Amino acid sequence: MSSFLRKLAAAAILSVGVAILAWVIHDTDNAGNKDFTSYWAAGQLLVHGSNPYNAADVLRLEKSVGFRPDHPLIMRNPPYALLLALPLGLVGAKTGTVLWSLLLVGAIGLSVRILWADNGRPHDLHLFGYMFAPALACLRMGQTAAFILLGLVLFLRWYKQRPLAAGACLVLLAIKPHLFLPLGLILLLWILLSRRYQIALGAVLAMAAALAVPMLLDHTLWSDYRPVLADASAESQLMPTVSSLFRLIVSPHATWLQFLPALAGCIWALFYFYRHRADWEWNEHGLTLLVVSVMVAPYAWLADEIVVLPAMLLAIFRCAAAGRSFAGFLVLNGIALAAMLFAGVPQDSGFYVWTPVAWTAWYVWARSRTRSAALCASPVA
Repeated sequence: MSSFLRKLAAAAILSVGVAILAWVIHDTDNAGNKDFTSYWAAGQLLVHGSNPYNAADVLRLEKSVGFRPDHPLIMRNPPYALLLALPLGLVGAKTGTVLWSLLLVGAIGLSVRILWADNGRPHDLHLFGYMFAPALACLRMGQTAAFILLGLVLFLRWYKQRPLAAGACLVLLAIKPHLFLPLGLILLLWILLSRRYQIALGAVLAMAAALAVPMLLDHTLWSDYRPVLADASAESQLMPTVSSLFRLIVSPHATWLQFLPALAGCIWALFYFYRHRADWEWNEHGLTLLVVSVMVAPYAWLADEIVVLPAMLLAIFRCAAAGRSFAGFLVLNGIALAAMLFAGVPQDSGFYVWTPVAWTAWYVWARSRTRSAALCASPVA
């Protein structure tokens, strides 16, 4: 790609990104109808000493900012994730959605920048990361998945040189642990076999710190959270995931069926880890685990799939270095983008059931053809 074309593509992507950010920030009147509203309501209740998982109180707050449905949108993340929502309890919904949107943009931007730098700064191809359909879905809905992505990227950067810090970053992945079941199993096994106990220590310390403040404000958080978990299975029937589809086809009322794909993924992960245990690298083998983990996750939305971005960018970088086309990714991502931005297909639509499978299939295909590719070692001017 010539220098002119790279600059033209970068300008186009940047312009679209700025336009979307402006839309997100100025769409504060619709703040009550995004996932953000559940975090804001939880923060408000927690700051004022109330149960952040109480359905009636959450719905009352959400209705006050324009929430339209008659059932509350409750923050389903575990209590330690409330530390992220806590500052939202100090501001109004409109101010909160602006600040929240800026934080999400910062988390995505920093993640893409780190991935680009850690892979040798290959051309301007990292700019496609900003146009990844799940990333834009994350911004539109105000989803916490952007922070999970940042935690994952920092772990991949630091796990060798700064194990304590890398372990601390894992607390962000624990915000939605169901996205990482095979990966989490192998991570635990790897820590034990390689004796990387500093990573485990960092994770424990970060978890304790994340729980400390919310628990001081509400000592009954864990008991308050149990009913939220009990009610989660009803909503999961409508999720656009392979696991939900499997459950609906076999037996819609058998909740346990939704975990069978994840169980199969964990069994496969054990064999995969055993095969590569001698030369295991999280920035290589771990990314394969990542895409498979998201594909078989029992619960997930389109916005959650932003966490596979490290794998997508690595495959793009390797394709470019090997002289291979990554048009397949552009087509798949373009379909998802068109459905979301132009056709108005909501992220809870069954239409998106194909996307986690598509990311996994394309990544495996791309990596199988670029294993010997060497990335550019220095940035291109």
